[in-house]
Amino acid sequence: MTDSQEKLGRVSASGADGEKKSEWQTVKAIIAASSGNLVEWFDFYIYAFFSVYFAEQFFVEGNPTLSLMQSAGVFFVGFLMRPIGGYIFGRAADRMGRKNSMLISILLMCAGSLCMAILPTSATVGSWAAILLLLVRMVQGLAVGGEYGATATYMSEVATEGKRGFYSSFQYVTLIGGQLLASLLAVIMTHTLGTEQIEEGWWRLPFVIGAAAAIVSIWLRRGLTETTSADTRKDENSGSFYEVLRHPRAFLVVLGITCVGSLVFYVFTTYMQKFLLLQNEGTPGEEIFNKGSIADLMTICLLIFVFMQPLAGMLSDKIGRKNNMLIFVIGMIALPIPMLSMIGKAQSMVTAGILIIIAMAFISMYTSISGIVKAEMFPAHIRGIGVGFTYAIGNSLFGGSAEYVALWFRDAGMATWFAIYVVIVAIVGFVAVLFMHDNRKHSTIDNADSSAYKRVGR
Repeated sequence: MTDSQEKLGRVSASGADGEKKSEWQTVKAIIAASSGNLVEWFDFYIYAFFSVYFAEQFFVEGNPTLSLMQSAGVFFVGFLMRPIGGYIFGRAADRMGRKNSMLISILLMCAGSLCMAILPTSATVGSWAAILLLLVRMVQGLAVGGEYGATATYMSEVATEGKRGFYSSFQYVTLIGGQLLASLLAVIMTHTLGTEQIEEGWWRLPFVIGAAAAIVSIWLRRGLTETTSADTRKDENSGSFYEVLRHPRAFLVVLGITCVGSLVFYVFTTYMQKFLLLQNEGTPGEEIFNKGSIADLMTICLLIFVFMQPLAGMLSDKIGRKNNMLIFVIGMIALPIPMLSMIGKAQSMVTAGILIIIAMAFISMYTSISGIVKAEMFPAHIRGIGVGFTYAIGNSLFGGSAEYVALWFRDAGMATWFAIYVVIVAIVGFVAVLFMHDNRKHSTIDNADSSAYKRVGR
């Protein structure tokens, strides 16, 4: 590692000007950066929560499971765009600065939300409806793919040393917050408008709201202070994926933990809505859960999940990120099979809610430190692309496919096999965690100029 690269790591920990930031400056930066994160994820999750209302307007009518599968497939395609977004915006974050990368990504999401609000259905344009929906989701997937890496990197760099786990946890506070707001909006619209009116066209309103919120976020992000220096951005290896591959340990560990983290996150959040809804199949006249009650339940669960994030983040500052991750992966090996079975047999919202919250408690060990644990593995000049692109690969393959794979197993009459699939991926994640370094000695942010920094990732 060159002297220049050692300097790059030290600069990122305090700011582009190298000056130590006050606690209040840190808080303001975290709020501004995370506000955009909240809006982008709100815009992205609206699709997941409202697809149950418009899926049949774009896809096959008369078969709810098949329509949901096709809708989930489009959701998955949005995830497949994330690696492209992760690469483009991750490289931009390293070469143009974190701030510029975050501004461009939210502009793109704003455009995607506006397009979703005016999309024609199959009743108007036939099969073109599904194609146009797919294209818009590709744009949104590109934007979200770029958002994660730039925001995770920025928030990790601007956070106060010794409190990085706590401050960085607000990335998932706002990520889940975006999902929570989407769920809350679904609850409000369900109770005030009813299912029929939403299906008739009111499902477009959330996308209009999302686009408007994005404009506010752009204004907030304009005031952010850049955390990279001119030297960082001009380094010849800055933003190079080839340089990322020179840190194979970091690359593979981030990929491994992202695969299991993304999978279980989407299983117990977005997929839970469909999972509970489909429990009504085979029980005519005995609807255990309806769309409204499921929206109520998931809103409560997500609200509790939000408050878990800073607590788990603070825990990682005390016991180390690796120990947090070990709690997470061990839980995800032990819980999915019995937990999904019990949720599937639940006869009340209370029972289902308690089980989902228990699973979320273990998942928060990962989500709270998802950004910082990855950022601490890569040096500053490749931190944006190292975090963003690597995360996007695992997230798109396993997070984006979670609903589709689960519904595929269900449609094939092998629903119980999905839980086994989750456990297998968790075992892979466990192996990845075993190869993690302890951030208290090997952080590339706090120990950028140490011998541990030179070894990290190799």
